[in-house]
Amino acid sequence: MKTELNLEIKGMHCKSCAELIKSHLSGLDGIESADASYAEERAKIRFDSDKISQEKIEEEINGLGYSVKKNSPDKNKAKRTLRQGIIYGLVPHIGCIGFIIASVLGVTVAIEFFRPLLMNPWFFHILVLISLVFATISSAFYLKKNGILSWKGIKRKKKYLSTMYGSTVGINLVLFLVIFPLTANLDTGSFANNPTGAVSLAGADTESLGNSLLKLQVNIPCPGHAPLISGELKGIEGVTGVKFDFPNYFNVAFDSRKTSKEEIISLEVFDTYNATVISEAIEESISLAEVKEVEEVSSKAPTTTSSCGGSCGSCGTSSCGCSGR
Repeated sequence: MKTELNLEIKGMHCKSCAELIKSHLSGLDGIESADASYAEERAKIRFDSDKISQEKIEEEINGLGYSVKKNSPDKNKAKRTLRQGIIYGLVPHIGCIGFIIASVLGVTVAIEFFRPLLMNPWFFHILVLISLVFATISSAFYLKKNGILSWKGIKRKKKYLSTMYGSTVGINLVLFLVIFPLTANLDTGSFANNPTGAVSLAGADTESLGNSLLKLQVNIPCPGHAPLISGELKGIEGVTGVKFDFPNYFNVAFDSRKTSKEEIISLEVFDTYNATVISEAIEESISLAEVKEVEEVSSKAPTTTSSCGGSCGSCGTSSCGCSGR
């Protein structure tokens, strides 16, 4: 008896899987025609039920590693997709990562090269867009290669696409919210050993006894711009330390004898990213040398005693030599 069978097959990963099923079934005794579609996840089979049964056909398909039952996901494929997403998330940030490395190593030429890019408020938005474009192109090639570049194919491969886009967006968030903010604090100067940013005076006699401190709120689009702002602040002579606090706060310790609040907030970078002074603590600049001079003068000041042994003026008479004062 001539019979037609339309089976839904799970476990096919590409067009080659469909070709394998078609070739194998076509070679079985009793199969008149067989066709398999990776895009539709189905096999259409015409066979003679007197020579071969549906159970036998399904058994043959199972023997190839496919079935109508839901298979476990391909772990290797998932790892590969995740790796691709991470790569697509990182590639657009190569320039920014280069800027950070240059900042740490002090490569002036490289920093000057990347600075104009970071001065663009939309820079990181553009990087995210580039990341998503890479992920989209890769996904389109994957779907087209397997003959499922369609809405139905997208729905079918939603797990693959979710992993691709999820890892791409995830790596961007890690860079913006964790990596770049951390690099802004790789060198905090005087904040490294003192939360207030005060400079240690051990062994010095000409340094200021206290620092001035500013807390700025800078209107940066995202924490990814923090290394740029920190680098600009550190370039001011007299700034002894810079510490970034998420999401857009900068603590600046400085020697008020060498620079001022006005000079700091007049940085060119603040023309693009406005800075607001949240708090300030301005301490009077007094040197250790000045303190020592005061102590020496005090130690040399004359003291007056009376011949009676008491304090001057305590006896109330002039006979002791203090004239009753």
